Amino acid sequence: MMFVSTFQLRIFPDSVILPAGLRRSPLHGENQSPEPSSVAGPGGRLGGAVGSGRAGGPGAGREPPEPPRAAPPRGRAEGGRAGAAAGQAAAMLLRLAPEFELRRDVVPWLVERGCAAALDTSENSSAPYVVNIERNGKIIYTWKGNQRNTHIGLYDLQTKQNEHLYMFEKNLHIISCSINNERTLLAVSFCQYTEEERASQLLQSVSKYLTLLIEIHPINNVRVLKAVDSCVRVQFLYPVEGRSASRESRLLLVSEDKYIEQFDIHVVAEEENTVVIQKSGQLPRAKVVDDLVWAQWDMMEQRLFYIVPKESKSTLRCVQFYPEESFNSILESHLDIAVNDTQLKLVNFGYDYCQDQGVASKSLNLQVFTSKAGGLCVCCSLVSDIPHEIIYSIYFLHKGYNKTFTVSLERTESHQLKEVAFMNLGYYVAAYLPGQFLHLLNIQHPDMLCYSLFLTGEDARIGTLQNCSIQSPWVSTVLDCNAGSLYNVSISDSALLQFLQKSKLDCERLAALHCALLYFQHTEVLERQIIQWISENLSTCHSFDPIQEFIIASLYCRMCPETQNLDKLLPYTSLHDWIGVVPGVICATDIISLPVLEFQNSKGFWEKLNANLESVKYAEPHLHYHSNVLRREWRSLSEESEERRTSAYLRNIFENAKKVLSHLDTWDSETRLVPLFEEEDYQQQLLMGLMVAQLKDHLMRHLQYVGKKKIDQIVLDYVANLLNLVHRIMKEVWRRYQLHSCIFCFDERGSAGEFAVFHIMSRILEAANGMCMPLPPGFHTLHLGLGVRCLPLHTLLHYIDNGILQLTETCVRKLLKDLDDTEQNEKLKFSILMRLPEALGQKVRQYWNHPINANLIARKYVKLLLEKLGNRQCSRPIPERLSIPVEFLPLNYLTNMLAEIENQGVHPYEKQDHVNARFVEETALKHTMTLLGLKYS
Repeated sequence: MMFVSTFQLRIFPDSVILPAGLRRSPLHGENQSPEPSSVAGPGGRLGGAVGSGRAGGPGAGREPPEPPRAAPPRGRAEGGRAGAAAGQAAAMLLRLAPEFELRRDVVPWLVERGCAAALDTSENSSAPYVVNIERNGKIIYTWKGNQRNTHIGLYDLQTKQNEHLYMFEKNLHIISCSINNERTLLAVSFCQYTEEERASQLLQSVSKYLTLLIEIHPINNVRVLKAVDSCVRVQFLYPVEGRSASRESRLLLVSEDKYIEQFDIHVVAEEENTVVIQKSGQLPRAKVVDDLVWAQWDMMEQRLFYIVPKESKSTLRCVQFYPEESFNSILESHLDIAVNDTQLKLVNFGYDYCQDQGVASKSLNLQVFTSKAGGLCVCCSLVSDIPHEIIYSIYFLHKGYNKTFTVSLERTESHQLKEVAFMNLGYYVAAYLPGQFLHLLNIQHPDMLCYSLFLTGEDARIGTLQNCSIQSPWVSTVLDCNAGSLYNVSISDSALLQFLQKSKLDCERLAALHCALLYFQHTEVLERQIIQWISENLSTCHSFDPIQEFIIASLYCRMCPETQNLDKLLPYTSLHDWIGVVPGVICATDIISLPVLEFQNSKGFWEKLNANLESVKYAEPHLHYHSNVLRREWRSLSEESEERRTSAYLRNIFENAKKVLSHLDTWDSETRLVPLFEEEDYQQQLLMGLMVAQLKDHLMRHLQYVGKKKIDQIVLDYVANLLNLVHRIMKEVWRRYQLHSCIFCFDERGSAGEFAVFHIMSRILEAANGMCMPLPPGFHTLHLGLGVRCLPLHTLLHYIDNGILQLTETCVRKLLKDLDDTEQNEKLKFSILMRLPEALGQKVRQYWNHPINANLIARKYVKLLLEKLGNRQCSRPIPERLSIPVEFLPLNYLTNMLAEIENQGVHPYEKQDHVNARFVEETALKHTMTLLGLKYS
C-alpha cells in the first residue's frame, strides 16, 4: 500500500515537483551518474552509440529479421500481411510508399538494445504504438520495457535515427505526448489507472489523468500541468522553419471538457548546457476556445480548426497561431451539421487507440482539408436510415456550395461496414470505404461530377489500410495508427492509365483524363501514352471530345501556376454542362453561405482563399475565357474584301500571329518530323492574331495588378502552347504509324497508316472548329495531301464540299504540277479547280497547261470583263489581232469587244499578262476545232 499512497494527491498545481514514484529511472545497463556522458545522459535521453542509432542498426536498408515471439504492432491482424502480398498483383490507383513503420524502423532498434522482452506479449496494448507526429518530422512513440516500465522514444524522418526520451517506472497508458522544437521540453498526458483498478484499489480520490511538463535537456524537474478526471491532449506550437532556437515555448492543452488553453513556457540555460524552466510559480496561460465539440490541428501551418454548436447548426472557426506568440480567430463559417449532443472528437492531436475507438462511434467523422490554391473543404460522413447506403458531404467553402453524395452499396454484412475515411491528396480529396469505393473529388473544379473519379471493387483498394485508424497529418500523407505506419500517398500513373484504357463509361474516362493531366503535369512519357489512348478512342467517347479536353486541360495545367488568379480566367474544359450520371452515386448540390475572413496583410493560404471567395462574390457569370466572340470576329474578318485587309487593325492582328510563330520557333529548333509550320496560312494566322488580341483584353480586364508586359508574355505562351500541343499530337501519331516527312507524292495510293492519320487529323480539325482554335500553318495542306492519297474521288470531293478538307495553294499547285494528265487525274484536277475560290483560282490555274484549264481561264476572263462592261456600248472598231483573220463573225465581235474594254484600262488578271483578248480568241478556236475533230495550226 505504500506504493499506492504515493499517488494519493487531490490537486497537483503546475509548480509541484512530481512524486518519486513517477520519476524517471535509468534503463537497464545505463550509466546512472547524474552528469552527462558520451554513453548515456542522466535523464534517460541516451546519446552517442547507446542512446541513438540509425533505424534497423547494422544492415539498415533491408528488412531486419523478425525478433522471436515478438507481437505484431498494435492493431494489425496476422492476416494483413497475406492480404497485402496478394494485393500487389493488381495495380492500385493510390500508391502507398512507407515513410515510417514501427516494425521496420523501431522494433530492430529495440531488439538491438535488449528490449526484446518488451515485445514478447500477447497483449495488443503493450506493443509499441505511435502517439504523435510533430511538424519537423519527429515521430513520438511509446513501448513497455522489460520491467513493465513505460518508455517514450522519438524517430527522426530526416536522419532515420531513433532516440530515447523518457521512462516511467510504472505501466502507464500514454494518451498524448509532444516535444518542443528545441527538444528541451516534453509534455505527456497519461491515464494513471483503469476503472477496474480504481474500484479494486480504492483510488476514488486520485485523479485519473495526469498531464506533465518534463525538462529533458537533461532530465531535471517535472511539473504537473493538469490532474483531472477528464482526458487531456497536449501539443507544442512550432515556429516557422529556419528560425533560430528560442527560449520560449508554447503548449496547447486540449481537454475532454471541451476547452483549449495555451501555456507560455520560458526556459533559461544554466551551467553545462542545462535548460530549465525559468519561473517557479504557475505558468502563464490563456484560454483559446470554449464549448467546442470538434477540433483539428494543422501542424504544418499551425492552425486550429474547431466547431462550436450554435442553435440547430454549427459554426466552424479557425485560429491562426503566429511566431510572435499571438493568435487570433481568422475564419468563421456556418455548417448545416447538428452536433449538439456529440462527444468531443479530436483530429491530428496525436493518437490514442483505446480512447479514440470509444469516441469514434459517438462523435463527428469530420475533417478539414486545405490546398495550396486556396481551397478549403470540410468532409463529413453522415448517418443514413437506409441499410447499405452511405452518405457523405463535402463542403467546398471556397466555392460556396456543398455536395452530398449517396452511394448504394452491394449486399454486405453489417459488421463489415465502416465509416468513410477522408484523405487530402492536394488537388483531390479522397473519400474511402474499404472494400466498397474510392471517390476522388477535384478541389478546384468540383462543380461537375464528371471531373471526380469514382472507383469501386478492386480498383478502389488501397493496400491494407483500415479506415477506422486513418489520419491525414498533412497533404498526401496517411498515418495508419493501428499498424504504426506512415505512408506517402500518391496517385499511380500506371494504374491511372490502366483505368483509363479499360474504362467503358464516359464519366470515368473524362475524370481519369483530367486527373492524369492535372496530377502528372509536364510528364512527357505519360503525355505520349494519353495521346495514344486518344488516337485509339476517338470514336468511343460520346459525351465529350477527348482532343478538346486534352488540349484545354493541358493548357490550363501549364499556364495557371505562372500567375495568381489565372485559374479563374482560363478555360479548364470544353464542356459547359454534363447530363450524364455516375452509376451508383446520387449527388445533391446546395448553396451555402461563404465563410467570413478576418485578417490583415496575411499572405499564403489566407490570401488565396480570400481571392477565391471574392471571385465567387463579385465575378461575372462567365469569368472564364470563351471563344464565342472570337468566332464571330474571325468570320467577319475572313469575309472582308482585299481592300479592307490592309487596315491598321488587321496589320496589328497579323503582327500578333508573327510573334506567336517566332515565339514557337525558339522552343523547337529541331527539324520537325511532321511537315508543319512550313508555309503561310492567312486564315490560321488571322485566327492566331485575333486570339492573342481577345485573350489579352480578357486578362487585362481582370488582372489589373499584373503588368502589361507580363500579360503579353502569358498570352503568347498560351497560344504558342496551344499550337505546340497540336503539333505534339501530330508528332506522336506520325511516329506511331511510321510516316515520312515527305508524303506529297500523288502518283500512288496512301497506306493504312496514312488513312489512320488522316482520320485523326479530321478529328483534330473538328475539335479545333468546335473551340475556334487555331491550327499550325500547313495543317490544312497536310490534311488535303493525305486526303488526295487516301480517299476515292467522290469521297474526296464530298469532304471538300463539306469543309472537312480545305483547298490550299501549296497542295493544289503541287497537285496540278506533279500529276500527269490521265483521264482520272484530269477529272480530279478539273473537279478541284471548279471548287477553288476566285482569288486562289487565279493564282494556281496557270500551273496546269491543259486545254480544259485554258478554256476555264478564258471563260472566267470573258465573264469578268463583261461584268465590268455593264450596260456600256462598244463604239469603235478594233483592228484584227490574229495574223490571219478568222471569218467567224461572233468570235470577231467578242474579241473586238474585249480588246476595247482592255484599252479602257480594265484588266482583271493583271498578274497574268498572257491572259487577254487574244488568249481568249485562241482558246475559243482551239476548243471549237477540237469539238469539230479538226486540227488547229
